[in-house]
Amino acid sequence: MIRELAKSIREYKRLSIVTPILVSLEVAMECIIPFVIAILINKIKNGCDIGEVILCGAALGACSVLSLFFGAAAGAACATASCGLARNLRKDMFYSIQRYSFENIDKFMASSLVTRMTTDVTNVQNAYMMLIRMAIRSPLMLIFAFVMAFVMGGRMAWIFLFAVPLLAFGLVLVIRKTMPLFKKVFKKYDKLNSSIQENVKGIRVVKSFVREEYELEKFTAAAEDVCRDFTKAELILALNGPLMQFCMYAVMIFVLLFGSRTIIVTRAAGLDIGQFSALLTYSFMMLNSLMMLSMVFVMIVMADESGKRIVEVLTEKSSLENPKAPLYGVADGSVSFEGVSFKYSSEAKRMALSNIDLRIGSGETVGIIGGTGSSKSTLIQLIPRLYDATEGVVKVGGADVRSYDLETLRNQVAVVLQKNVLFSGTVKENLLWGGKEATDEEIEAACRMACADEFIERFPEKYNTRIERGGTNVSGGQKQRLCIARALLKNPKVLILDDSTSAVDTATDAKIREAMRTHIPGTTKIIIAQRISSIQDADRVLVLDNGRVNAFDTPENLLKTNAIYQEVYNSQAGSGSGDFDEAAMKGGD
Repeated sequence: MIRELAKSIREYKRLSIVTPILVSLEVAMECIIPFVIAILINKIKNGCDIGEVILCGAALGACSVLSLFFGAAAGAACATASCGLARNLRKDMFYSIQRYSFENIDKFMASSLVTRMTTDVTNVQNAYMMLIRMAIRSPLMLIFAFVMAFVMGGRMAWIFLFAVPLLAFGLVLVIRKTMPLFKKVFKKYDKLNSSIQENVKGIRVVKSFVREEYELEKFTAAAEDVCRDFTKAELILALNGPLMQFCMYAVMIFVLLFGSRTIIVTRAAGLDIGQFSALLTYSFMMLNSLMMLSMVFVMIVMADESGKRIVEVLTEKSSLENPKAPLYGVADGSVSFEGVSFKYSSEAKRMALSNIDLRIGSGETVGIIGGTGSSKSTLIQLIPRLYDATEGVVKVGGADVRSYDLETLRNQVAVVLQKNVLFSGTVKENLLWGGKEATDEEIEAACRMACADEFIERFPEKYNTRIERGGTNVSGGQKQRLCIARALLKNPKVLILDDSTSAVDTATDAKIREAMRTHIPGTTKIIIAQRISSIQDADRVLVLDNGRVNAFDTPENLLKTNAIYQEVYNSQAGSGSGDFDEAAMKGGD
C-alpha cells in the first residue's frame, strides 16, 4: 500500500526529503536553548559580569531565530509536499477511473468513489503531513532531549525510559481497538454519500411525491450510524490524553521530588539550579514529543483504511486492454456476432446473452425490440467494446473488436445510450464532445439532422446557451436530440441509438430517421426502440427474447410470421398504450 501511494509523490520528493532535514535542525536548536539557559542561570548565581550575560543572551537569540527559521521553512515545505501528494492522488485516481471498463465501474458505487477522492485523500494528506514533520520531530526531540537530560541530570534521566514504554504500550492497545471501527465507518460514509447523491439527484421526484420526511429520516439514520461508530473510535482515541498526562505528571513529580532533594542534600553540588531547570524543560519536551507522537499514530490509524481504499482504485486493472498490435482503421460499418454469449461477472449463474449469431451489412438500418430484461442494451454495448463477450466473437468492419485500438473503435462506433447525459457548459461545448475540431457549419448540420436546431434557435443565446449539470434546464426530448447530434459529429461508421428518441414525438422521430437515411446512407444504423413506428422502415428488425435471438427479418416478414412482433404491432396500431412490455405480458413472451 505504502509503495503504491508513494508513487504519487513524484515532483514533491525533494520537499519530502528537505522537510525532515529542516525539522532536525529546528529540534537541535530547540534542545540547545535550555542548555544555554542553564549555563546562564549558573553564571548569574555565581556572580558573572554583564559581558557574559550578553554573550549568553546573544546565543539564545541566535538559537531562537534559527529555530524559528527552520520551523517555518519545514512547515512551508511540509504543507506544499502534502498538498501536492493529495493533488497527485486525486489526479491518479481520476485518471485510473477514466480507464475503467463498465465491468470495473460496476464494482464501485459512485458515492464510494467520491468519498475516496475527497475524505480518504484528505486523511492520507494529513497523515503524510504528520509523517514527514511530526513523526520526524517527535522521535528526534525525544532522543535529543533525553541525551541532554542525561547530560544535565545524570541518572535521574532514566525515569524517562520507564515512561516511554508505558505510553507506547497504551498506544498499541488504542490502535488495535480503533482500526476495525475506522474500517466500518468509512464504508458507512459511502452509504451516507450515496443517500445524499440520490436525494439531490432526485429532489424533484421527492418533492412531487411529498417524501421529504421519509428522505430526512433515511438520511438521519445513516448520519447517526456514522456518528455512532465514529464516537466509539474517538472515545477510545481520547484515552491518549489521560495516558499522556499520567506519564507527564509522574515524570514531573519524580523530577521535582528527587531533583529538589538532590539540590538540598548536596547543596547544589550534585545538581545545580540551572541543571534542574533544564531537566524540567527537557522533561516537558520529551513528554510533549510523546503527545505529538500519539497524534501521529491517531492520524496513521485513520489514514490506514483510507490508504487501502485509495489503493483499491489505483490498482484496479481495467478488464479491457488494448492489444499489443492494435488496428487503427475500421474498414466499414458491418457488424457480426459469432456464437456470442455474455454475463456481467464470472460469478453470475446465467448468461445475459446466449448464442447470438448475427450479420449486419455496412450501411444497413437495423431495429431491435424486446421486453425489459431481454438484454437489448447489453447486446449493443458489446459492439464498441464497453464490455467484452464472455464467449464468441464480435466483429466490426470484418475484424474482432478486441483487435482494435479502443479509441479508434469507439470513435467509429457512436452510441447514444439509454441514459442520456449532458455536462455543465454551453450547448456548443457539449456538442464538441462528438468532434472537438468540428466547425460551426458541421455543428449546425448535425443539429439539423437531429432536429435539435428547432429549439436551439429559440434560445436567446442559441449555441452559447448554458446547460446545467445533467441537462436539468432542458426537456427530455431536447436532451435526446442534443445527444444524437453529438454522436453524429463523430462521423461514425456505426451509429447506435438505444431508445434515444423515446421522449420525442413520432413526427420528430420520423424526421430524424429520414434525415439520417438521406444524409448518412453509408452509416450502419442500429436502433433500439419500444415504438414500432421507430423501426418500421428499418431494413431488418431483430427480436430479442430473454437474451436470445427470437427472429431477425424484414418488418414485413416479421408481421406475417413472428408472434411477438405481431403482438407489439397490433397493440400499437389499436387501442393499446404502445408499450412493448404491456404487449409481452399479453402473451408475446
